[in-house]
Amino acid sequence: MTMPKQDTDAIRALQGLEDSRSSARLRAALAVGTTPDPRFIDKLIERCAIEPEFYVREMLTWALTRHSASMTVPELLIEVRSERAQARSQALHTLSKIGDRQAWPAITRALLSDADDEVARSAWRTAVVLVPEGEEPELAAVLSTQLGRGERETQLSLSRALIALGEVILPTLRAAMTDRYPHVRAHAIATERLLRDPDAGFEFAIEEAKRVVALGRTSQEG
Repeated sequence: MTMPKQDTDAIRALQGLEDSRSSARLRAALAVGTTPDPRFIDKLIERCAIEPEFYVREMLTWALTRHSASMTVPELLIEVRSERAQARSQALHTLSKIGDRQAWPAITRALLSDADDEVARSAWRTAVVLVPEGEEPELAAVLSTQLGRGERETQLSLSRALIALGEVILPTLRAAMTDRYPHVRAHAIATERLLRDPDAGFEFAIEEAKRVVALGRTSQEG
């Protein structure tokens, strides 16, 4: 009995996702996304958790967005509770691309303060995409607890997430400008300056903010 061509293509694509060559995995993910099939969803999500190459992970996410959100979102919500950091991070990233606000309740404080920087950064980006109208101030308050965290790349991600919420973040930032920790104050000042002047650049803003903190002034004091 001859197997239908679409079934043989599906088997080939699924096998390709596990190929040792990243280029083959990339082609397989592209093929899956080009011809969506619900049978691929579990495999795509499984692969997201372990795929080592960034650009292949991006293609896996794209392939998932090509499938029905009603089928992908419930599976991704399971992944955000995975013990594997990459599984959580990539599931959050994919949810941000799908943009289904029914996923919002899964963006917990625990994820927004996840010990793994990549997971936290993905959670911040996803949160600002999914946050319901009117809940931005509460989200800003939670995000502000992460001010001063990590290296420059992590701090920039948080600043961008906060800035995406708009001017509702100002009361929270101004409160953080009086924090007991200098690195928190500096990050808050830099974020506020980037909100006012997006072209300033984060490096410039953070260095200027450090000088302000060292002098014992806030941006409101001139």
